[in-house]
Amino acid sequence: MKKYIPLFLLVFLASASITLAQSNDISPARKQAIDSLALEKVKDLSKYISIIGSKETQFSEANRVMDRAEELFAPDAEMGVSSINRKEIAYYKVRRYFERLMALNYDRVNITWYDIHYISDLERQPDGRYVGVVTVYQRFEGTSLESGLNYRDTTKKDITIYVEKKQTQIAGRTIEFWDVMLGDIRVTETSA
Repeated sequence: MKKYIPLFLLVFLASASITLAQSNDISPARKQAIDSLALEKVKDLSKYISIIGSKETQFSEANRVMDRAEELFAPDAEMGVSSINRKEIAYYKVRRYFERLMALNYDRVNITWYDIHYISDLERQPDGRYVGVVTVYQRFEGTSLESGLNYRDTTKKDITIYVEKKQTQIAGRTIEFWDVMLGDIRVTETSA
């Protein structure tokens, strides 16, 4: 019997490590919920950008919306800015992007996002996080009434999505949950 104890321990440890590894995997139902949450956060960002960019939005309201929008992002995320008038793509930290958007020199700004969908499935990374990419098309229209200047472009953007397991305390109990954060937003093409 004693000679079977090490074998029993080895089998127990192997099954425990398999169970632990599986607990970090995402079930198909959970993945569908995470995909929905990621797309919802992208749609929220679309609404926030539209509000921040609108010249009708009060300064205090735009700042409140910027704070909310920043909460959607992973630390140090950057957003790309392009123009049909130049080849270079500039990247700004999220808050700086919002500040520049709010300060655009147009009398009217209209920004709409459409055709939002995943272009890469969530893939597990060595650090345990999952990473995917959502693509969106952004239609930008800026109008200056005094000069009659109108600018329009359509930009295809890829948004990195991070999914990681987090913990929170509720009534003294530790609860684990999967959270979705937006990462860098890269410009892939810009057209008139």
